[in-house]
Amino acid sequence: MKKWLSVLALAILSNAVMASDWQVNNDQSIISFISVKKENIAEIHRFNNVDGKLTESGTFSLIIDLSSVNSGIEIRDERMQSLLFEVAQFPKLTLKAAVNPKLLESLVIGEMLTTQVDGEIELHGQKVTKTFDVVVAQLSADKMLVTSLKPVIVQAQEFGLVAGVEKLRDIAGLSSISLAVPVSFVVTLTK
Repeated sequence: MKKWLSVLALAILSNAVMASDWQVNNDQSIISFISVKKENIAEIHRFNNVDGKLTESGTFSLIIDLSSVNSGIEIRDERMQSLLFEVAQFPKLTLKAAVNPKLLESLVIGEMLTTQVDGEIELHGQKVTKTFDVVVAQLSADKMLVTSLKPVIVQAQEFGLVAGVEKLRDIAGLSSISLAVPVSFVVTLTK
């Protein structure tokens, strides 16, 4: 009888863990992008504040605080916030996606899977759907890692950002800034 109760308690606990939502761990997640200026000078930037969750039904949401952009140069961060992202009017980027919950349920600790996820990005008042090639790794019962298999290319014109790029180019006295930006991510989810 004691053994049966232990098995029952373990099953209930296991189902409770499986049924809870996964939260994005900001300290262990990195969303980065590369800008190219003067045709061949590439620089890596990142966002310091991200939030989001993955529900048991497979609904994924990610919120990026655009005022947390970090290029390593304070004046450039301020210019990107005000001239490019226009954070006073558009403070956040949101991503919404649906993930097949059966894919995640089948993952065992230490296992990885490669898949594609369609997600809707809302940025600067525009919504665009993109396909993300991702690798998902189950690190432990309460920790999962989702990373880009390859960068996602974001085009400035898709989100009405061309004028902002031109303002940045003009104020910095640059001959060019690329309108195509590769974005990569490593997102850690915890229960």
